[in-house]
Amino acid sequence: MISFVGAGPGDVDLITVKGRRLLEEADVVIYAGSLVSKEHLTFCKKGCVFYNSASMTLEEIIEVMEREALKGKNIVRLHTGDPSIYGAIKEQMDLLEQKGLEYEMVPGVSSFTASCAAIKSEFTLPGVSQTVIITRLEGRTPVPSSESLELLASHKTSMAIFLSVGSMEKAVDKLKQGYGRSDVPVAVVYKATWEDQKIIRGTLDDIAQKVKDNGIKNFAMILVGDFIDGDYERSKLYDSTFAHGFRGAAQ
Repeated sequence: MISFVGAGPGDVDLITVKGRRLLEEADVVIYAGSLVSKEHLTFCKKGCVFYNSASMTLEEIIEVMEREALKGKNIVRLHTGDPSIYGAIKEQMDLLEQKGLEYEMVPGVSSFTASCAAIKSEFTLPGVSQTVIITRLEGRTPVPSSESLELLASHKTSMAIFLSVGSMEKAVDKLKQGYGRSDVPVAVVYKATWEDQKIIRGTLDDIAQKVKDNGIKNFAMILVGDFIDGDYERSKLYDSTFAHGFRGAAQ
């Protein structure tokens, strides 16, 4: 069996129980070496064969999977965070289906939720935002014009922006256009849950300079919105005057 496993954002204990078990049982592990902590590999059994996909092409990855799967081996394709978000897994799965090879997907903790946890916040606050937009700035990989950062920011919801800190000034300019103000809170989380995690807080006014001063050019999540630092309403879920299927309202 071929298992696509989300390794989580960095801390090796944030992999799922199922993901850890699959690693322990794996005969072959193909891991994203530039992003996944190598400590995950210490949980593999003796004799497990490792491939670092950072230096491999799609065809080379599939060749290994096919060869080893036909031998009856257990294969783990270890991706960072949750593989369903910017994981480039669809193209791998389509080729496996063409070859008639079975596979499964095991979700993981995404860096965008890990980053929100790092700043001890909540994306969906009553009276602030009930929507989270996950996106990225256009770069070598284009973004549809209907998903431009300024257009998405115009919804004024909570945002988690991947793969964009290297163009922080450009991102800030677009966010200012969309939000229509420059005092919007921003948190940049570098390497969320890793030992060298760093959190930089500011607003659209000053965050680009702070990021530059700290020398952050990659491996960072940009969180934007009033959920970071703003007033909010209490949830109805635990409001004593609010009745629901499991609790009556206080008289």
